[in-house]
Amino acid sequence: MTIRATREAISQIFYQRCFWLFAVLLLLIGAVSFVPASDGGRLLLNTVNMFVLIATVAAVGRTTLSFVIALMLAIPAVWFQYVGLWQDSDADLAWSWMFSAALYAIGTSYLLRYVFQPRVMTQDKLFGAAAAYLLIGVLWAYLYAIVGFFYPQSYLVVGQPGQLVYADALYMSMTVLTSTGFGDVVPLTRPARGVCMIEQVSGALFVAILIARLAGVYPPRESYVDDQAP
Repeated sequence: MTIRATREAISQIFYQRCFWLFAVLLLLIGAVSFVPASDGGRLLLNTVNMFVLIATVAAVGRTTLSFVIALMLAIPAVWFQYVGLWQDSDADLAWSWMFSAALYAIGTSYLLRYVFQPRVMTQDKLFGAAAAYLLIGVLWAYLYAIVGFFYPQSYLVVGQPGQLVYADALYMSMTVLTSTGFGDVVPLTRPARGVCMIEQVSGALFVAILIARLAGVYPPRESYVDDQAP
């Protein structure tokens, strides 16, 4: 009986869209660190990111309007990525980062609205909250890369000033979001520091608001005792 119930619970998880978005985001974050810094590695990373974009479209496309908006942002993001890689154009890559940042911002807003609805907290909403947290990290990685494109020498990477590549931007974003702060990637210019501060505040507020949302799902202990009284 217990094995059957566990099997049914696992099957329900795998049919939820937010679970797949969360899994693909973890794949992206884990793959970035192991992809070699070559044209083939950048192409592989671009392919993984394309799957993330598709998963984002599928997860946030709960209405026709949201699906159309996400798709209109995902298509040019993928197109400019490939053009920028094949032609070695930083300008095209910057356009891809802008469309990707807009898509992840829309996806995060839709997921947060879905998670914080005043209804029963389901497994899909929990995976949606986790995916939204990772989306914030990916979103800010693109923002860091965009700032680095418009403001060169905005970052100090392992003691050397230079342009921030996407892998370093994602690494920096996750350390800032989780308040780890190793200090091997440091913002130098005011725009970069401003974006960094906003992510720090957003990460702290997200965790606090999510905990408050989860606490609000369960009734107070006094109400539980009153319900159990004869």
